[in-house]
Amino acid sequence: MTSAITPDFAGVADLMSDETITHSFVKDVALASGKTLALLTLDNGLDHRKPTTLGPNGLVELHAALEIQAQRAKNGEIHALAITGKPYFLIAGADLSAVTRLSDPAQAAAMATLGHRAYDLLADLGVPTFAFINGLALGGGLEIALACTYRTVSTGAGALGLPEAFLGLIPGWAGVYRLPRLVGPENGLKVMIENPLNNNRTLSGPAAYKMGVADALFEPADFIEHSVAFADSVLTGAHAVQRPNAVDTSDPEVARRWLDAADAAEKFVDAKLSGAAPAPYKVLEVFRKGMTLTQKESAQLEIEALTGLMNTPQFQNTVYAFLDLVQKRGKRPAGAPDAKLARPVTKVGVVGAGLMASQLALLFVRRLNVPVVITDLDQSRIDKGISYIHSEIDKLHAKGRMSQDAVNRTKALVSGSVTKDAFADADFVIEAVFEELNVKKQVFAEVEAVVSADCVLATNTSSLSVTEMGRDLKHPERLVGFHFFNPVAVMPLLEIASTEWTNDVSLSTAFVLGKALKKTTVRTEDSAAFVVNRVLLRLMSEVQAAFDEGTDAATADTALAPMGLPMTPMTLLAMVGLPVAQHVNESLHAAFGDRFTVSQNLQNLVDAKITSLWVKDENGAQVLNPEAAKLMTFGDKPSTKEQILLRVQDALAQEIGLLLAEGVVAEAADVDLCMITGAGWPMHLGGITPYLDQVGASERVNGKKFNN
Repeated sequence: MTSAITPDFAGVADLMSDETITHSFVKDVALASGKTLALLTLDNGLDHRKPTTLGPNGLVELHAALEIQAQRAKNGEIHALAITGKPYFLIAGADLSAVTRLSDPAQAAAMATLGHRAYDLLADLGVPTFAFINGLALGGGLEIALACTYRTVSTGAGALGLPEAFLGLIPGWAGVYRLPRLVGPENGLKVMIENPLNNNRTLSGPAAYKMGVADALFEPADFIEHSVAFADSVLTGAHAVQRPNAVDTSDPEVARRWLDAADAAEKFVDAKLSGAAPAPYKVLEVFRKGMTLTQKESAQLEIEALTGLMNTPQFQNTVYAFLDLVQKRGKRPAGAPDAKLARPVTKVGVVGAGLMASQLALLFVRRLNVPVVITDLDQSRIDKGISYIHSEIDKLHAKGRMSQDAVNRTKALVSGSVTKDAFADADFVIEAVFEELNVKKQVFAEVEAVVSADCVLATNTSSLSVTEMGRDLKHPERLVGFHFFNPVAVMPLLEIASTEWTNDVSLSTAFVLGKALKKTTVRTEDSAAFVVNRVLLRLMSEVQAAFDEGTDAATADTALAPMGLPMTPMTLLAMVGLPVAQHVNESLHAAFGDRFTVSQNLQNLVDAKITSLWVKDENGAQVLNPEAAKLMTFGDKPSTKEQILLRVQDALAQEIGLLLAEGVVAEAADVDLCMITGAGWPMHLGGITPYLDQVGASERVNGKKFNN
């Protein structure tokens, strides 16, 4: 297939001779009205587990296919065109592995321009165009749908969004222009800014329909058939599409909303990143300027922005973190036994009915669709836990993420009991009780007395020794650490810890189960606090020490702003809870010594039941809690922000160096993966060990870099 577009972009396409091309297949569909619809299907020829992406060769082929259809439309041979994807995917976005090879700015500009040429042709084909969003549509995948005149979406489409700000780019193929005009500026920035920076959240098909991204919502089983019928009804005028969220930027009230939304989004970005990453700010810059521009004028801004961002260190870091770590290593965990050894899990037991235990039960029942039973000391606690689970399921239904039938089935799978006899036929039992070793040992003794010989036992401990928990068990080989992060539904990481006794069957079951729960699994050896909490507590310990030594609270709390962490150390401390943080720090101090200092100031606050170092003054500004200040004493050795940042960098380099020397995880990349998925370590820093290499801490402390 040839096209007039090809010569302009041949150089970029030739760079990607190994590109997995997403091909454009077109067939005519005769509509009930007698009209003809050209149905273009995007398919890379691989199985349904391999997403479709658009690289330069795929874009060239798409443009060529659309040129042919444009000529057919002009000749009156077709009355509309619809674009859809292979099962489960529309398009997962641009091919990032291809983008990273574009080292020359001219190449980057050509790639950005190539997308616009193809998508603009789709938008101006000469006949109405439809996107049948049958599955995942991210970045360029959602933008190709936005270029169409109308859109339908499947209730089974699990991930729609514009994650470019998360990846170090902007929605550069007109998404930043088209989406806010379709769904309103506030919704547009939620999709382009808020969702990407909140653990890269996406929209479900029903949520996208509710927002106004799509004009119709259909079930997966006969999605294409219903979508084709919808297209016919639009073409004949039998159905008039309504878009209540769409806006006209020439309206002064819309213009006011547009700029207000941008200002609010910028405050959100500042709070998240403190200016440490350029991409979200560039999204907002193009969004603001684009309000008064035509789409083609905005396209030039987008191309310039993409060209600049593709050549930033932050983008290169992000691609490494996202592709090499999260996408590749995260799906092939180092040290995981053969999945064929795993036992099937047809029933799950959860010891405890508190918030964490209830979150775990909710996750298990939603992802596995098997019976889940919770136990606790009395019926009132069980009732409270089940009530929480039911209310969360109802919230998912209200958001359009579960049908009423699914709600009813899921609720029916959850039960509670005041005795552990309910675990007799469970295949997997996890405890989520108070973080006290003797309490957990007692729980496992009681569980082991009633479960089958094949049942795998798991602990959600954040800091205690899994080995010690299993020391008195009759079958310690079936015990694993299964450490989730809070909130369970949101945080991707699951640290899976093995002891000297853990056998491959139990470990394999844990990894297969973690994958079924849609978590990123990392194998760790049994070591106090595993990876994330050990690294985070070392960071917080250094900041707390500087504070206790006489550094003022604001300086201590904001010194790490250049890292662009999701929250400041003292905000994290309040979120974790002062008693919990102090308890974990005590465990780490006992395990590793004075590297983890136990703050007397913090203990004084815990004893007084004070929950936060910060309060708001009469002007709404954040200030040190006066009640807390009365209980603390400080030294006379204050530090500057620069000194604290350097101190923390060196402490992290030391702790990770020791962690690796102890063999807690296989490689530095596993530490990076843990911190990204379990602590929200910023993608634009490329992982914690590359960051420590880049700032010189690795060589200052350990004499060598973590990564060569």
